[in-house]
Amino acid sequence: MDETMNLLLAPMEGLLDFTLRDVLTRAGGIQRCVSEFIRITDMLLPERVYQRVMPELANGGFTPAGIAVRGQLLGSDPACLADNAARMVAMSPHGVDLNFGCPAKIVNRHGGGASLLDDPELLHRILAEVRRTVPAGTVVSAKMRLGTQDDSRALDCARALADGGAMEIVVHGRTKLQGYKPPAYWARIGEVREAVNIPVIANGEIWSVADARRCLAESGCRDLMLGRGQVADPGLALAILHDQAVNHANDARAPALSWPEVLQLFAAYWGIVRAHIVPRYQAGRLKQWLQHLRRRYPEAELAYQALRTEQNAERLATTLLGEHASVPFDGRFVGPTGAGRYTAGFAAAPPPLPATHPSNGRFLQGIQSEQSERHRGVRPEERAAERAGAAAQDA
Repeated sequence: MDETMNLLLAPMEGLLDFTLRDVLTRAGGIQRCVSEFIRITDMLLPERVYQRVMPELANGGFTPAGIAVRGQLLGSDPACLADNAARMVAMSPHGVDLNFGCPAKIVNRHGGGASLLDDPELLHRILAEVRRTVPAGTVVSAKMRLGTQDDSRALDCARALADGGAMEIVVHGRTKLQGYKPPAYWARIGEVREAVNIPVIANGEIWSVADARRCLAESGCRDLMLGRGQVADPGLALAILHDQAVNHANDARAPALSWPEVLQLFAAYWGIVRAHIVPRYQAGRLKQWLQHLRRRYPEAELAYQALRTEQNAERLATTLLGEHASVPFDGRFVGPTGAGRYTAGFAAAPPPLPATHPSNGRFLQGIQSEQSERHRGVRPEERAAERAGAAAQDA
């Protein structure tokens, strides 16, 4: 295996916060995370803001599984971004990431995210000011898209970031206008990579091992950032690493997390949500992840259709997880095993799954549920989870 390959977990505002970041890093395969963005306007934020977004700061900047989390800032004022970057670095995160990739309208119309890609000179000033202000040796990275309306300035933007002091760039292979509409233009990421002399990490539309192979081949990048694909398939990072280890051998099947293993992760997630999220948003958090899991697991589709209208989180968890929903979860984890599998630290060892347990792959079979569009997805107030204006950021 190419041991130098890194797989990063993307920030996804409104979805992939510390709760899901915690569980997905325990599943194995992820080497580094980036936090959801912290919006910087015209003031120096108090430390509690950073602690709320990145509770991992209390753990040396690591998730409970031992994976480093790099804080991400979003804004357009070079001096204010630099001052806040210095404050965040003083709290010992693993570097500073700057967001020039968020396509959300609410962010862009206030001068942030991908809207700044129209002004490469401003990108350079931001990077240079942050680089000058934070201590020497601090890793400063950036996330960008290929452009706003088109990708004509992609190379200029990448060069501006690199010349300003960025030590690596994650490039999402679409413009702001293209949003999340397939495809992602991985070959164009390759052109960006060739234009700068710093590492470039490819991102966008990586849902499978086959996607990862094509992205690596077309972009020429060594490292990948995974977003929605990892949320939908918590075993994706492990499978990609396995594929690299066997050098794409045709007879080597990549490991995959079974539905019972995913339910073990879900039980841990429920424990974290129950401990840290206010009750009125707990059911929404569970359904939100279950909705994404539908892409990979038919059992998740059946479960989601059966539970989509359930507003009581305790009942939802009990229906989905059975006796595992009531096992006390103490927040400790043994971490990934040698095989990269997840092992949770329960206050008492969870009982073995009986043959008739829903997680045996027959969860709620035979249910005939309508596919009404108005029921698909999570209610906005639940998705926000007390983060007003949240919008999915990365893919």
